[in-house]
Amino acid sequence: MHEILSAISTWFEQWGVLGLSLNACIESFFLVPPPDIILAAMSLKTPSLALWYAFICTISSAVGGIIGYSIGRFGGRPVFDFFLKKRKSQFEKVEEMYSKYGFWAVLFSALTPIPYNVFAISSGILKMDFLKFFAASFLGRGMRFFIVSTVIMLFGKMIIKYIDLIIVLLTVVLIIFFWIVYKKTTNKNA
Repeated sequence: MHEILSAISTWFEQWGVLGLSLNACIESFFLVPPPDIILAAMSLKTPSLALWYAFICTISSAVGGIIGYSIGRFGGRPVFDFFLKKRKSQFEKVEEMYSKYGFWAVLFSALTPIPYNVFAISSGILKMDFLKFFAASFLGRGMRFFIVSTVIMLFGKMIIKYIDLIIVLLTVVLIIFFWIVYKKTTNKNA
C-alpha cells in the first residue's frame, strides 16, 4: 500500500503546481495521499514560493470540498436512506448533532490528518448548511496548508528530521483544544 501511495504522490508531484492543485482537489472527495507531501516537497525546493503553494492548495481543496459536499448532498442521501431506513430515528439524532456541531467537525477534519473527504461527503448527506461547511473547510484547510508551508519556509530541512513527532504533538494539542471547546459548550447548554 505504501508503494501505491508513493507512486500516486510521485505522479502528482511531476506535474508541479498543477499536480499539487489536482491532488488537493481530488483528496477532498476521494482517497488519494494528502497534498501535504507534495506541498512540503515543493516548499523545500523553492521556499520563496511556499506561501503561494499553500494558497493553491487551499483554493483547490476548497473546490474539492464543494465537489465532496455535492456528492453527498445529491448522490449520497438516497443511498444512506435506503440502508438506514430501519435505523431512521438513530440517524435523525446523528443528523441533529451534526447540525449543532458540524462546523467544528468539519474544521477539525480539515485541519488534522483525519480524512477530510469523509466529512465533506457526510456534510452533504447530512444537509449541513453549505456556508458553514465552506467556511469551516476553507478556514481549516487554509490553516493546515499555511502552517505546513510557513514552518518549512522558516525551518527548512531541519523540520524533516522531526516531522512525525511534530504531527503527533500538533494532533494531540488540537484534540485537547477541541475537547475543551466541546466541554465548555456542553456545560453552557446544561
